[in-house]
Amino acid sequence: MLEGTQLRADAQRNRARILDAAEAVFAEFGTRASTEEVARRAGVAIGTVFRHFPTKDDLLAAIMKRLLAQLVEEAGKRDLFAFFTHMVAQAAAKKTVVDLLAGSGVDIRLPDAVSHLEEAVGSLLEQAQAAGAVADSVRLPEVMALLVSVCQGALHGGWDEQLQAHTLAVIFAGLKRD
Repeated sequence: MLEGTQLRADAQRNRARILDAAEAVFAEFGTRASTEEVARRAGVAIGTVFRHFPTKDDLLAAIMKRLLAQLVEEAGKRDLFAFFTHMVAQAAAKKTVVDLLAGSGVDIRLPDAVSHLEEAVGSLLEQAQAAGAVADSVRLPEVMALLVSVCQGALHGGWDEQLQAHTLAVIFAGLKRD
């Protein structure tokens, strides 16, 4: 599917159903997930899946791009601390899909999507600093490093809700110091 290509309404719905089904199938079956099962759950023919996503790698890249877009949208609905909390919970919940993406060998380059996420986090940081909730000395690269690190910990460490909450409390206390 070419970037920027306008899809008919039914094709957009099919694409969204395919991505929803693919996330569920990959979460359930991991690397054994089949595009046939994705098609079955999406309620479309296998040819429809391949028309939108010629390879499994294309499908995985589209899942990642959509996840990043959803994170950008979520950032607009939360403050910095709530966004951190949401991200850590999502990392723990999406473990199978993210592990599959990471281990797939897919060279996923989504600079636009990542830069949109960074811009959204930058806006949250500015708002938090303006409200006095985060020290003025804290910079965006540091916040992004913390966010990525804590999400990786939750993702790979199998953090329960208590560990998530305590870890975030330590990070939030550090962000408030000047």
